[in-house]
Amino acid sequence: MSRESEADLPGEAALPGTLPDALRAELVAFRRDLHMHPELGNQEFRTTAAIKERLEKAGLKPRVLSIGTGLICDIGDVGADPEGPGSGTVPPMLALRADIDALPIPDTKSECAYRSTVPDRAHACGHDIHTTVVLGAGLVLAELHKQGRLPRPVRLLFQPAEEILPGGATDAIDCGVLDGVGRIIAVHCDPKVDAGRIGLRHGPITSACDRLEVSLDGAGGHTARPHLTTDLVTAAARVVTDVPALVARRVDARSGLAVTWGRIESGHACNVIPQHAELSGTVRCLDLDAWHQAPDLVHAAIDEIANLHRAKSEINYVRGVPPVVNDPVITELLRDAMTARRGAHSIETTEQSLGGEDFSWYLEQVPGAMARLGVRSPGERGVRDLHQGDFDADEHAITVGVELFTAAALIEQG
Repeated sequence: MSRESEADLPGEAALPGTLPDALRAELVAFRRDLHMHPELGNQEFRTTAAIKERLEKAGLKPRVLSIGTGLICDIGDVGADPEGPGSGTVPPMLALRADIDALPIPDTKSECAYRSTVPDRAHACGHDIHTTVVLGAGLVLAELHKQGRLPRPVRLLFQPAEEILPGGATDAIDCGVLDGVGRIIAVHCDPKVDAGRIGLRHGPITSACDRLEVSLDGAGGHTARPHLTTDLVTAAARVVTDVPALVARRVDARSGLAVTWGRIESGHACNVIPQHAELSGTVRCLDLDAWHQAPDLVHAAIDEIANLHRAKSEINYVRGVPPVVNDPVITELLRDAMTARRGAHSIETTEQSLGGEDFSWYLEQVPGAMARLGVRSPGERGVRDLHQGDFDADEHAITVGVELFTAAALIEQG
């Protein structure tokens, strides 16, 4: 979805870094090309090559990550001291992060010239928008740097495999993408927010999400003599019902720590107590401190119930992602940037989402913030939700995202 023309905001032309019409059209075309050719996590070779080619065309020097996909590109005099050697005033590098992978679901949009050409693959989470926004911001900032108008160095970070637990951010960090970075910002498409607006929130803006797999084992036997066996079905049932309650009572209720089961499997006959049971589910949490406690709490609760029923437990607790916790100072940087571009009326307060986002791993290392980028066409009825095959975005969001990031880079203070 796109708009053929837009009225400039009052005074917008006087601001450095305004998106030219020709570049705006190019970015829309770039986004549509990505949308037509989605690639899954750690397979984003075409996407990586397309980004690299466009950055090199602008005279920049992008570097593909050692894991094979994803790349970084620095703009500005990295490590340079604007007041001369030894003054101690080197500004911290600001990183702009985008995720570049797609989802393993079909694109179900019926009337769309740029729908996915790859079976069972779709950019149904807006990563093509995120990528285009960071690319566009990089091209604008590169031109400003040539004019001597970029006050601090900026790193463009195009990250693979966000959709793969525990997220490609961990691999990217291992590749050194945060070396020299003092702050990091990102956007995520929000189909509940109108294009032209962003949503901001201090503190947690997403939740943590981990995966839990449990095996229970016991002697089993005849249902006529449960007292001589490990009554495994009862043990599994008690784990399912009692563990969530135990865990919830051992942390502050405001943390939102919740164990929710999605699968339980055991037994094959009505008169045989089985020897093996399997359970799996998720652990979600709104609070970062409680998330750090969650593995120990869950392990202890499962073992407690299993031991009570003489069952042996084996637990596979798979760390997913912590909550994205926005730094208040950098959140206000985004507010200032959006206000400078489009006015305070273009900002709304957003709620904490129960979804997970691996941008949180960067925030374990450096301060940063994520904004919700509105992608709903104003006046559109209903919501095309994320991770649905019919998801699409109002492409006006590209302009808004580019100008948000550009302004943040220009006003960001060390």
